[in-house]
Amino acid sequence: MIGCKSIVSLLLGLMVCTAQAQNLDWPSKGLRIVTAFAAGSASDILARMIAEDLQNAFKQPVVVENKPGASGIIAADNVAKSAPDGYTLFLTTNTVNSANPYLFKKLPYDPIKDFTAIGRVGFAPFVLAVNNALPVKSVEELISFCKKKENQASYAYGNSTGQIAGAAFSNLTHMDVSVVAYKSTPQALTDLMGGQVTFLFVDLASSRPHVNSGRVRVLALSTEQKTSLAADLPTVAGAAHLPGFDLAAWIGIIGPSGIPSPIVNKVSERLMQFLSRKDIVEKLSAQGIEASPSTAAELDDYMKKQLDIWGKKVRDAGIVPEG
Repeated sequence: MIGCKSIVSLLLGLMVCTAQAQNLDWPSKGLRIVTAFAAGSASDILARMIAEDLQNAFKQPVVVENKPGASGIIAADNVAKSAPDGYTLFLTTNTVNSANPYLFKKLPYDPIKDFTAIGRVGFAPFVLAVNNALPVKSVEELISFCKKKENQASYAYGNSTGQIAGAAFSNLTHMDVSVVAYKSTPQALTDLMGGQVTFLFVDLASSRPHVNSGRVRVLALSTEQKTSLAADLPTVAGAAHLPGFDLAAWIGIIGPSGIPSPIVNKVSERLMQFLSRKDIVEKLSAQGIEASPSTAAELDDYMKKQLDIWGKKVRDAGIVPEG
């Protein structure tokens, strides 16, 4: 007769074999990539580029689901509560996994424990932008203009990076400016061009069409180091004499906590191949994104470090958490 322990061992062995077989067969159905931004945004375009590549590689349909709103909380909560089977992926940013824990008193998700890191995609530098009709052509002139206007000057933001950059810049330069929050970057840009707000920290991709049309002027980069994406621009850190002023959005692919390692590795390896292609690097550059692929383990470590870094950025900016 077979003992109880032998039966248990046999059943466990069968379960392991079944799980391994399922992992090897993955994907056997369509995938979805969730993004926290609206259709047509830089993140949405990037998500669709990745979806197309994964679809070609895995021979299964890959759809992009846009779940904008609430600073990415809606999308993050949806992904965190999804089955950890590899069929739900999340194009995330520093907003969701680095800044939100310090911008809100309570979140429905844990930025580290509730997710599986898969691979970093890249960085998106921000720029300090003003209405082209504004009589300022440098960071120094903007600071002087805002101080002369006293509390009549203002800055807008449509995401957490813009919020933190604007607050930090205002506090560190001792400018008395009001803050105008928007649900999205396009709305903030519209009011910047309309003269309702004085300045805005915005990603390169969103600002570029309006710079080309002559309605927006960019004064400097939000990153401490220069980037090939905008080699002609000075940095806020240098122009305003603010060493350490360094803000840029990071982008990565993650999923719900508990995705099996074989699936994670499969997606991560494909993502790294995709981001190493010259044509893709050029396409990302056109979207204001600097490709910086990583392994799943590297992204996991990076996310933990970024959580601490962004916590300090929020505190230094003097932002009080909501809720």
